[in-house]
Amino acid sequence: MHEILLDYNHSFQSLAGINDKNIRRIEKRFGVQIIARGNKLRIRGDKRYTEITESLLLQLFELIETGNELNNGMLKFITSAYYDDPTINLKEIFSESIQLTTGKREVLPRSLAQREYVFAMNRFDLVLATGPAGTGKTYLAMAAAVNDLLKKKVSRIILTRPAVEAGENLGFLPGDLQEKINPYLRPLYDALFDLLDADHVKRLTEQGLIEIAPLAYMRGRTLNDAFIILDEGQNTTPDQMKMFLTRLGRNSKAVITGDVTQIDLPGKNGSGLVNANMVLKNVSGIRLVKFTEKDVVRHELVKKIIQAYNIADEEKDKLV
Repeated sequence: MHEILLDYNHSFQSLAGINDKNIRRIEKRFGVQIIARGNKLRIRGDKRYTEITESLLLQLFELIETGNELNNGMLKFITSAYYDDPTINLKEIFSESIQLTTGKREVLPRSLAQREYVFAMNRFDLVLATGPAGTGKTYLAMAAAVNDLLKKKVSRIILTRPAVEAGENLGFLPGDLQEKINPYLRPLYDALFDLLDADHVKRLTEQGLIEIAPLAYMRGRTLNDAFIILDEGQNTTPDQMKMFLTRLGRNSKAVITGDVTQIDLPGKNGSGLVNANMVLKNVSGIRLVKFTEKDVVRHELVKKIIQAYNIADEEKDKLV
């Protein structure tokens, strides 16, 4: 049994939660029993998990003492992250040190889900991020990639998208194949130009340190020493997604982003991103991050638009 002595103050009450609901959640996650008596917390259970729980509780108390609010979303993220890796420093995760350095600016997460996302990209070699438009999925992945390239953690960035036409036909666009594809890949360029000067982007692209190409160009390759981003992952088929996932080489990491409410596959065929979230959910070394409309960081109207469409879809489902 482990025993912790803490100051009995507002922070202690916030740690325990209303009717000890926070303690109950931690108990369930780590398979221990936590008994609160005054300013004491007694932890019973398997020796390894009682030690991990003691460390977690002490770090949580310190977080609250420094002004962080322990809400449901934050506790869910922390207990999950701590269960996967009890060596993490929570104070570091919730400090300015989680910023990403790019050529033009310092990029900081602006919501709890974004913090979880940046944390996951720093710790895991494969991250799948799903959620609505405007939540920063692609932009933060791009910032993480540029950060790693500039710090020489990887030697190149590879950016890719499936060439699925959202209600339009690329065949009718003027020019050769590359000229047809470039407008479709434009959102990736937009994010790059926001993080790096145009001349820097051009130079890195000419040197082959940044590559932007349709997903089909990835087939048959082994991608070593690279930060790879697959954008619009909801528009891959399961076979395409499997092909992409198996391109991962030595000292490489991959981030897959997508919005499963905006699938443009012909006939609404099965999405590779939806399938991957189901198939890979219990695979160690992979992190699944989910955003909601609460995490939208674009114009305030974007959040309201997404909520309005969600309500409309729910009403439509009721009529079916």
